[in-house]
Amino acid sequence: MTDTDSRGDLRPPSLDADEKTTLLAFLDYLRDAVAAKASGLCDREVRSAGVSSGTSILGLIKHLTAVELNWFAWAYAGADVALCDDESQPAADDTAEGLLAAYREAVRRCNGIVEACDDLDRPGARSLRETPPPSMRWVLVHMIEETARHAGHADILREQIDGAVGR
Repeated sequence: MTDTDSRGDLRPPSLDADEKTTLLAFLDYLRDAVAAKASGLCDREVRSAGVSSGTSILGLIKHLTAVELNWFAWAYAGADVALCDDESQPAADDTAEGLLAAYREAVRRCNGIVEACDDLDRPGARSLRETPPPSMRWVLVHMIEETARHAGHADILREQIDGAVGR
């Protein structure tokens, strides 16, 4: 995930990369898209719920941080960390800067776990569901789906705030 203030090449990965590189590049592409939706907004705007469920851009970022750590660190790597509450809303003292920094740190940590994996078929340490532990391939595809869905939500929320559309 790149810094949204100095984003470089925003194109999807090349067509000739290996599977792990391709999956991780698409995930990073989507992670950056979500983080970019918070760029340039004031605290009130980034917290504003554009739908009746209470979903906000900042809430999506907090949710995705938890989901990243839960699947990659806790479930796949078996890290001795507490599960993160992936349904919690931003607290009053959470800032966009702080939650974005936490997201970037989670992405850095999770990318390290992916990069250390030499077999995408190998199952992880445990599962968040009542199923056997999933493979790294499954976790990557699941996180692409999860992040893409929320990138779409963030795009709509941002458009409602100031009319900005697109990546």
